[in-house]
Amino acid sequence: MTITKQPAEVLGLISPDLRERLARDVRKTWPEMSDDQGERGVSQMAAFLVASTLTDEPLTPSLRVDLFWHAFIQRSVPYVAFAKSLGVEYIHHVPDDDETGSDPEAGRAAMEATKAAIRAAGFTIDPEFWPNEGAADCTQCHAGCTDSPVNK
Repeated sequence: MTITKQPAEVLGLISPDLRERLARDVRKTWPEMSDDQGERGVSQMAAFLVASTLTDEPLTPSLRVDLFWHAFIQRSVPYVAFAKSLGVEYIHHVPDDDETGSDPEAGRAAMEATKAAIRAAGFTIDPEFWPNEGAADCTQCHAGCTDSPVNK
């Protein structure tokens, strides 16, 4: 069962220390990232993850949000604890390994659907982390995956 939480509650699930560690991890691949961008990036990642537990539709992170998601997954103990606090066992990361390439129009549509799902979950979109075009090469685990969060 998915547990609905308010945005402030969700952000409180990630300790200030963990937020700093995630930003430090992301800075390894995005060295020019400011401290403010690091804090906002963690918040946008959390919003994305919450939204992914509230829909059966596949969601796609922006490239910047995906950097934070990768950093969080690598810290598996707090990542699993975060997922469980949202009422799911795990939020799977499913890369799109399709060698035929991606359809830019479908990518834009997926990004718009993701932003709409985040807003519907009560979060705001930080435009610096959610560009108008393009999509990352992965999607939130879709219904049918093992332990996929599905709204029942």
